[in-house]
Amino acid sequence: MKKYSYIFLLLGSLSLTGISSCKDSFLEVDQKQRIVATRVADYELLMNSKDLYDFSSEGGWQSTVLLGDEVAAESDFLNSGTIQTQRLFRYEDVVYEEGQDSYDQKYFHNNLYNLNKIINEVGDATEGTEQQKQVLIAEARATRAWVYLQLINFYAKPYDASTAASDLGYPIIKTADISIRYFSRNTVQEVYDFILEDLNTALPALPVTPKAATRMGKAAAEAVLGKVYLYMGRFPEALTHFEASFAAIAQQNNPARLYNFNETFADDGSFLPIDEYAGPNGIGNNPNDYTESVLVRTHYVGSYQPIGNDGLVLTEATQALFGSTDLRLNFYTVNTPDLEPNPSGRLRRYSTTYNKFGVQLPDLYLMRAECRARQNNLTGAVEDLLTLRRNRMPEEDAAVPANVSNNQRDLLHFIMDERIREFASEGYRWFDMRRLHKDPLFSSVLPPHIEYDSNNNPTAYPLREERLTLRLPSFYIAANPGMPNNP
Repeated sequence: MKKYSYIFLLLGSLSLTGISSCKDSFLEVDQKQRIVATRVADYELLMNSKDLYDFSSEGGWQSTVLLGDEVAAESDFLNSGTIQTQRLFRYEDVVYEEGQDSYDQKYFHNNLYNLNKIINEVGDATEGTEQQKQVLIAEARATRAWVYLQLINFYAKPYDASTAASDLGYPIIKTADISIRYFSRNTVQEVYDFILEDLNTALPALPVTPKAATRMGKAAAEAVLGKVYLYMGRFPEALTHFEASFAAIAQQNNPARLYNFNETFADDGSFLPIDEYAGPNGIGNNPNDYTESVLVRTHYVGSYQPIGNDGLVLTEATQALFGSTDLRLNFYTVNTPDLEPNPSGRLRRYSTTYNKFGVQLPDLYLMRAECRARQNNLTGAVEDLLTLRRNRMPEEDAAVPANVSNNQRDLLHFIMDERIREFASEGYRWFDMRRLHKDPLFSSVLPPHIEYDSNNNPTAYPLREERLTLRLPSFYIAANPGMPNNP
């Protein structure tokens, strides 16, 4: 079998499978063992690259797990992590050391290089049909759009239609050309337009049933397109694409489905036994469990990672959101990572070694519920909530309170609370915080992070509006003279 040495494009630097070079010498990297893709089958191998869906080494959403306002931290365990872990949780301006690369960007830039190769070169490949080529290009474009949706929501301001045309965004890279030395930042609007163009161009050629759960199909691309419009505050268009995503899922062979926790936590259920260290035998402890995945993207958040989740606990406000019969509480423990009881009673998620962050079915239900509620289809929004909640707790406790279900504002707040109940400690909350900060239906107050010492004394770390956007590591600024950083 041919073995590829994948090339990592890092905004002005190059690395080969973990061997990085500085910006002054990247052209000197020996590429003699690099195999040039020429056949359609070669580009299929690139599209199947594990780096496109398995972020187990480092990268993915690791940063966002530490940023959400649904979590607090225990100092004894947070301080045992890397300095980057601590800085992210404490909302510091500078996270990475001088010359240090971002863990998240390393993977995403590698992805962009391979995706651009497919998009630009597969048309001239041999030994394949025109249809095969068009499907590959479509998959690569939709995947590139997904990558850019992550990058623009890490390193640029939240989308604001009144300022997006001037807000600093992210460099748009369309080529796999290592000779390009410097890059500049496109605007937020330009990046969102680029994402929309990729998705809309890709959709007609994408298969209803993808070749694998890790590959783009119509359902996943429609869901990502809906999420783009959601982040832009264009809710009618977002709802149209969420509906289209569900329609495509219904046509798939072996589609994603929700686990019913009433069954999986019943006697002899598949999530049992509950290990005192690792927690339930559920989705978060099995990187290959794609049951609820429309599009698989996985990252590891264990303690040996550069950015881990040790020390994180639920805030008191988050803990109060759960009803006593909510079976999602089984994914939390009152014990610390060393199995000692937390004297304060704070809960720690201990069953999510692997986070799924591509397109998950629970997320799709909740995003559609939000858009339905914003369109004043309160009945439809409640139906989506009930679909999820009936699979997370006993039937008799799943109902949405009547005083909530009949009020648009209250229902939207309930949906956001449901998102926290479903995804606490998994990184999703950060993106909701960004997009809701200036939403008039929600509070604009940014709560601080609270860190507790061994005597249960709290220290607050305020979140300024500027830190809803991460700063680019100095590594990239130095490699691209004149590129401005975020404040």
